[in-house]
Amino acid sequence: MNHPKPRVIFSRCLGFEHCRYNGNIIQEDAVEHLKPYVEIETVCPEVEIDLGVPRDPIRLVGDPSDPRLVQPTTGLDVTDRMRDYADDRLGQLAAPDGFVLKFGSPSCGPREVKCYVNEKKGAASTKTHGMFGGAVIERFPNAAVEDEGRLKNFDIRQHFLTRLFTQARFRGLRQAASMARLVGFHAQHKLLLMAYNQTRMRALGRIVANPDKQPLDHLLGLYAEGLRVALAKAPRRVSAINVLMHALGYVSDELSSAEKAFFLDSLEQYRNGHVPLSVPTSLMRSWIIRFDVDYLADQAYFEPYPQDLVEVLDSGKGRRL
Repeated sequence: MNHPKPRVIFSRCLGFEHCRYNGNIIQEDAVEHLKPYVEIETVCPEVEIDLGVPRDPIRLVGDPSDPRLVQPTTGLDVTDRMRDYADDRLGQLAAPDGFVLKFGSPSCGPREVKCYVNEKKGAASTKTHGMFGGAVIERFPNAAVEDEGRLKNFDIRQHFLTRLFTQARFRGLRQAASMARLVGFHAQHKLLLMAYNQTRMRALGRIVANPDKQPLDHLLGLYAEGLRVALAKAPRRVSAINVLMHALGYVSDELSSAEKAFFLDSLEQYRNGHVPLSVPTSLMRSWIIRFDVDYLADQAYFEPYPQDLVEVLDSGKGRRL
């Protein structure tokens, strides 16, 4: 399968530039592996609002739903400056497919960012999103957004990459749209959508069927929103297993009893969280190639992103999606 290069915006400190508050740079394997397969743009909101490198740390303070962004050591309040920057910077981006942002950052962090009740050392805190990271999620609801910490986990990484490359494929469709291409996109992603959300898959099928003869631009907008909702949550393990069992029906007659047993065991291992989904999926892909099963070969489910990005190593961190 040909994979377009998604447009991804990274926090600049993630292997691009020494711009952390202490002048450091963060090297993460998941980010390094992704770089050759995407169009890259970087941001460092704190540097770009002139806080400099190195700089005294900033933090979120007050109401988590509407916090202030302050520098406790100096008393500087950069709330308005950061909000204005986010509005301007995000307004300049051309249809990004995804973001990889710095974990825990009061500016970039997309989730699980500490918000303190006051500026004093040791103050109690709750969790919210960074000021720039929150603006990203609000401005680009269709984009795949993660932090580098959670991408250490193979389930989270697989979900992120699937969303990212599917969004890039759909963006490519919209750039040269036709009814035939929309029908083809939906057909190619049928098993992927089945694994994620069967209800949404059927709803998207009704959009593509277009019984009311709606104009193409309207259909594309409806499909984009439906696709966002369908891929919002990672598939349940049982749903992924059901799709692979469905695929097994296409090759079952060609397999030995030992091969079938090995495959079913790999599904059970996946069900119990002992191996990633890529293990039984790779087995199925080998049989699709071996037996030349055209229908399955065309399904994005079996290669939703470049195979070189498939890894089975897991840090054990960020296990929950």
